[in-house]
Amino acid sequence: MTGDEIAHLISQVAMGDRKAFAMLYRETGPKLFSICLRILKDRRDAEEALQEVYVKIWQRADVFAAGAGAPSSWLAAIARNQAIDIMRARKPIADELDSGYDLADDEPSPEIQTVIKDEGRRIDTCMEELEADRAMAVKRAYVEGQSYQELADQFGVPLNTMRTWLRRSLLKLRECMER
Repeated sequence: MTGDEIAHLISQVAMGDRKAFAMLYRETGPKLFSICLRILKDRRDAEEALQEVYVKIWQRADVFAAGAGAPSSWLAAIARNQAIDIMRARKPIADELDSGYDLADDEPSPEIQTVIKDEGRRIDTCMEELEADRAMAVKRAYVEGQSYQELADQFGVPLNTMRTWLRRSLLKLRECMER
């Protein structure tokens, strides 16, 4: 099924068309399920995530702007974000960090610790070169794991503007880090 056909189905779903919703599910379900399964690594969790994904698609179909991007990307982002949300809810981050420290019996050598600290300082310095709102968006996206849509809502900008902010900020960071 082409992107235009999927976009048409989404627009029909936005109008409450249950047949279009069923067809959208048949056409996109396997792909979205594979995204959930790849992230969650558990079939039962992936099935639950997929169910929530389609609830969100039903509820948010009217928000999809056909000209803003590929419908498959929009659907994949919903699936990815839902799977990540389930993964976060599954186990507190502190527990994951604790288990990570348990696995690391050896403390890094002083040389490695120095390199890590130097890299951290370089990143901080480069982050300071970004505009404050861009730097905050980068931290929330790539450190805290917030979705583009969540960030767009928080900063009161369109989704594509947030994508542009993040893309340009990462390019500036890369350029700064290569100096």
